[in-house]
Amino acid sequence: MLLLLFLPILALTSSIPDLSLPNPIPNPIPKSNSSCYCLPQDPCWPSPQQWTQFNHTIAGALVATTPIASPCHSHSPFTPYDAAQCATIRNTWPLPSTHYTTSSSIMAPFFANQSCDPFLPASSRCILGTYVAYAVRVSSPSTIQATLAFARTHNIRLVIRNTGHDYLGKSTGAGALAIWTHHLSNITVHPTYHSGEYTGPALTVGAGVQVYAAAEAAHAHGLVVVGANAVSAGLAGGYSQGGGHSQLTSTFGLAADQVLHWEVVLPETGQLVTAAPTGPHADLYWALCGGGGGVYAIVVSMTVKAHLELPTASANLSFVGGGVGFRRGVDAFVSALPRLLDARAVVVWLLVDGLFSITPVTLPGGDKEVLGRLMGGVIETLKRENISYSYYINDFPTYHESCNTMSPPLNITEYNIGGRLIPRSVVEFNTSAFTDTLWDILHQGGVISGITVNATLHDNNRSSNRVQNAVLPAWRTAAANIVVALPFNYTSQPTNLAHQSVITHTFLPALDRLSTTTSAAAAAYLNEADFRESHWQSVFYGSNYPRLLAVKDKYDPRGVLYAETGVGSERWVVGGWDGRLCRV
Repeated sequence: MLLLLFLPILALTSSIPDLSLPNPIPNPIPKSNSSCYCLPQDPCWPSPQQWTQFNHTIAGALVATTPIASPCHSHSPFTPYDAAQCATIRNTWPLPSTHYTTSSSIMAPFFANQSCDPFLPASSRCILGTYVAYAVRVSSPSTIQATLAFARTHNIRLVIRNTGHDYLGKSTGAGALAIWTHHLSNITVHPTYHSGEYTGPALTVGAGVQVYAAAEAAHAHGLVVVGANAVSAGLAGGYSQGGGHSQLTSTFGLAADQVLHWEVVLPETGQLVTAAPTGPHADLYWALCGGGGGVYAIVVSMTVKAHLELPTASANLSFVGGGVGFRRGVDAFVSALPRLLDARAVVVWLLVDGLFSITPVTLPGGDKEVLGRLMGGVIETLKRENISYSYYINDFPTYHESCNTMSPPLNITEYNIGGRLIPRSVVEFNTSAFTDTLWDILHQGGVISGITVNATLHDNNRSSNRVQNAVLPAWRTAAANIVVALPFNYTSQPTNLAHQSVITHTFLPALDRLSTTTSAAAAAYLNEADFRESHWQSVFYGSNYPRLLAVKDKYDPRGVLYAETGVGSERWVVGGWDGRLCRV
């Protein structure tokens, strides 16, 4: 990360190696005690014998990176060219499983930087580039401890990788050694769990447990847990550590609000400790619950509240069109949001030019009569405007069945994105300006997705209104998390740079102007945001940032754990043709 002063100008060019230099002159080689981390071309890089010995000490858990698209390249140093295999890779590239089953593949295509791209000509390069050089398949805390020691001895950059669901490039890095937690997959269901002020059911999940697996384990015991719509994401990874919205958020809170304690390895000492709301590591618990993933400690497991299953009403709606009638339909939806929020519903929605869809609106604990009344104004408007629409609403005996039936599977996001939390006051009292802004973004080719949740802390479990954590305060007064996007182009990084620039300099400022009318500061969900955000400390972390930085300095004083836009990342810069990470 660059110094804040220079970030708006240089972030895109210096965070990513320069594509125009196929055979550049190497940077000056740093010494092992340099402020820069070593890369494979440097004399300070471990020898093959040292890597072999390290692999022996961790019982063969070391994985050397082979980019999964290497069969698509005729001059790949990794695997032979195979046209048929390449066609399969291209067809399955949008599937999350293509990437999360590997130790290195990058879901956010911008941060792969065309290092080994299946959509480029066969003659194009296939290099490690921005991929991690190696990964350690973690099976126990001792594996993490050995990896920390090896990286420190040899001055190697570390990253924490779980599934790779990551819009901001936090789980990869040139020449890095990844602590790959994906296979920490144990799940324990606690029918009754006692922890401080909380008594009730709970789940303990390994760091690699994915949302769908946790949901299935909970459902088998008549329980639910707060989890992401992207069910292949890791529950204990950057999702919960970054806050984590869910179709259950309006009922039970954000994912970070559910955490009872963390089991982590400290980056400075290698100690395995428990971070809980009280005790010697209460400050670390606070930071891990919403202060962003991958920068304070390496999570081994997480214990979260579970809740009794509940009947759920859900609906899907889509309509197409243009002109005044279409806009009135969207306006009717926006006008219904305060009522939906007050009823503790959650709405997942998408707006593109000529199409609006809800997939779905969910009312846990409610029924379709109540939900139908909440949606009634939208449906009546569509009928009155003679807009064709598709609408399905039903009751489900459990939230689990509702989610599995009504929520479509999600592929990787092939867009350049930015995001903002929209205050409820804007939606409720400045509705026309809000919808005008959405329309302006649409007319410039933008795509808008939203999740409308009520993340206020309410007395649902008697103690939930006393949750203290590092969740961005703006979540508590927001009506929606809005993501604005322009398409990603696999064959043209200049196009992607231009699209990201529009998001940074046009779309997001337009949304920010809405908040100025309510004196609310710009705020964004740190997991779904613009990596070029110039004031990311305040926008992603708000008033929590100074305290978060103090926690970072206490537990990771040497900055071993770096993540783009993560707490403390302003002290580092990723630069040069090789993506080398250096201390500022």
